[in-house]
Amino acid sequence: MDPISDMFRTLNITALVHARMEATAPWGVAAPVQTGQTTHTLTHQPGVAFFCMVSRGHCWLSVDGEKEPLSLTGGDCFLLAPQVAFTLSDELRTVPVSFCALADKAVENVIQYGGGGTPTTLISGLLQFNQCSIRPIETFLPRLILIRAEHSQSVWLHTTLQMLASEMTQQVPGSDVAANRLAEVLFVQTIRSYVTSGLDQSKSGWLRAIFDPQIGAALKAIHANISMAWTVESLADTAGMSRSSFACRFKELLGKTPIEYVTEWRMQKSLGLLMRGEKKMTDIAQQVGYETDAAFNRAFKRTVGATPGQYRERYSQN
Repeated sequence: MDPISDMFRTLNITALVHARMEATAPWGVAAPVQTGQTTHTLTHQPGVAFFCMVSRGHCWLSVDGEKEPLSLTGGDCFLLAPQVAFTLSDELRTVPVSFCALADKAVENVIQYGGGGTPTTLISGLLQFNQCSIRPIETFLPRLILIRAEHSQSVWLHTTLQMLASEMTQQVPGSDVAANRLAEVLFVQTIRSYVTSGLDQSKSGWLRAIFDPQIGAALKAIHANISMAWTVESLADTAGMSRSSFACRFKELLGKTPIEYVTEWRMQKSLGLLMRGEKKMTDIAQQVGYETDAAFNRAFKRTVGATPGQYRERYSQN
């Protein structure tokens, strides 16, 4: 299994297309950062990323932390990591209203809003990370991924955007299911386009590492067989690099050693198994690569801050 697919399944990511907004100038919506959330490992509040596509028209996107607002036109789409505030509007001077409040008033997933002027159609949704993560979800994604209609090198991304827009417009039986599945495909294609088109200018990070030919090969091997007794040497062989060069490059991209990454992802996989409560501790330990319960317990407590038993008990009480 490749790392993106493994993350999608392990963190139980679901895409929810929640609205098509038919906006007419003047209009503006704002979504501030949600308060009251915590990234503590033993809490189980899902992270939520936001995606949006401009189906027709034009608007301005202002993202908290970005220096300049972005001008968007038909075919442009963007993805925001959890806990990133933003504003969308027809003009920068337009005073926005709460996007969440408007979404709550949608009729059959359609929001009608604005002053009756120039129309703009937006299709938006959420990517919900339903499982607790060892690391904040934001570390897996850039704060902002913007794919311009003319920049995308993949015809499949454009095809998916068109199909998604069609499902949201027609609202025939099965549209909700089809739209949500298309949104999940769109998520993966957006990440691919972001990296392969050269839009990702970062020199490190999880996505950069996945698409690195050598380090990506090692990550694919780890995610395909997490129970393997991985060593730096065996991973370096998989990457086709010397041990020292591999270890240096891996840490440069991911900010941790190869074995630290293996341990972290083993613990991430074990969280889901513990939450489901279907397996004995011994079985979970072996499934994620530990020969004994004691070794699993030590690694889990060192990483998560609680024993597997304590974690399962606390989760069952929530």
